[in-house]
Amino acid sequence: MVVPQQDSIGQDSRHSLIGHSLIGQTSIGHRLLRSILRRLIGRDNQQFYEAIDWQQERERVQQPLTYPDYYTSPNFHGIEQGYLNPIAAITYDAVTALASPPQEMWVRQHLMAAIQGQPQRILDLGCGTGTATLMLKQAFPTAVVTGLDLSPYMLVVAAEKARKAGMAIEWRHGLAESTEFEAGQFDLVTASFLFHETPPQVALLILQECFRLLKPGGQVLILDGNQHILRHADWLIRLFQEPYSRVYAAGDTQAWMKSVGFQSTEAIGFGWIHQLNSGVK
Repeated sequence: MVVPQQDSIGQDSRHSLIGHSLIGQTSIGHRLLRSILRRLIGRDNQQFYEAIDWQQERERVQQPLTYPDYYTSPNFHGIEQGYLNPIAAITYDAVTALASPPQEMWVRQHLMAAIQGQPQRILDLGCGTGTATLMLKQAFPTAVVTGLDLSPYMLVVAAEKARKAGMAIEWRHGLAESTEFEAGQFDLVTASFLFHETPPQVALLILQECFRLLKPGGQVLILDGNQHILRHADWLIRLFQEPYSRVYAAGDTQAWMKSVGFQSTEAIGFGWIHQLNSGVK
């Protein structure tokens, strides 16, 4: 098992959480981003970060798996060790809010509005801190909802959000491209803001896994950046320090979905920089 190193932020520097979240970025754009993040994170998240024994929580959540190179090699959002750093989990919601104009919940509601029928088993891949997972459980309270993510730190934050909301959700540590769930057991599989954080070959593997996991007639929904627009917005990719956004933007999620067998595929661009892809097994 590959385990991330001991948390890189010591007790003496916890007060400067945001100072460490975008390491080494000195441009005007990054200074502005840090200033906005400082406001968005808020006191409650700062206190939660300071109160948690992150090593103990990581050991409680983490399953025996090998972290792939595409996940451990680059930094995400300019954070050292990327999502294997607890700072990423605390800052994730603030970064997502900034990257979801005009308003994050409005963006996420497009995914919710596209759901067909009344799914009873739902899997949210790359669930991060669980925002979409909680929305799915709220919309379908009788459904069995599972959130899966490769970062144990994200799952710690997600579980805390679910506890506060009083929602029973299963949180699973694992790979989106190899979940180890039995085939054909889900009515709906979703992924929000995941594909731009993976190489295209991994995105294809994730879609193959979605197809395997869905029941016949089951639906997949992929919410992410608009590939056509991102091809011409390199400044945005540089600002948010996403290592795979350029190759994601050059691709075609709808074509990927068709190639693994999904039918009734559709790609809808909306808002400033977002798109929703849907398909049926």
